[in-house]
Amino acid sequence: MMSFLVSEELSFRIPVELGYETCDPYAVRLTFHLPGDAPVTWTFGRELLIDGMGEACGDGDVRIEPADSDTVGDVLIRLQVGVDQALFRCGAAPLITFLDRTDKLVPLGQERSLADFDSHLDEALDRILAEEQSTG
Repeated sequence: MMSFLVSEELSFRIPVELGYETCDPYAVRLTFHLPGDAPVTWTFGRELLIDGMGEACGDGDVRIEPADSDTVGDVLIRLQVGVDQALFRCGAAPLITFLDRTDKLVPLGQERSLADFDSHLDEALDRILAEEQSTG
């Protein structure tokens, strides 16, 4: 569960699934289950989540930082699309447990050792290039 911070005065708890797949070892997935809407999944770097637990990180659509710089209690996750943004607050403990599990599957720094990763990357890049060529 995470708190969706609508404003300083208003927040509500929503269920969030944390996901990790060894076929995409650099990424983690957060799937948000907002009431009345289809689930929304955000995918971003596992290292960003790790680094954001200790200090403010992220330059793009995903920014992560400790809620309080003196303790490792809660983490803020800011997601942005254009001018629209959403801010979530969650306890660090479940994130640490999740990251520990990902590290057991693929130790940090060992992502490239997966035999199929380069071929998956090539396939993904080919797909992206084909989509760009068909739209442009």
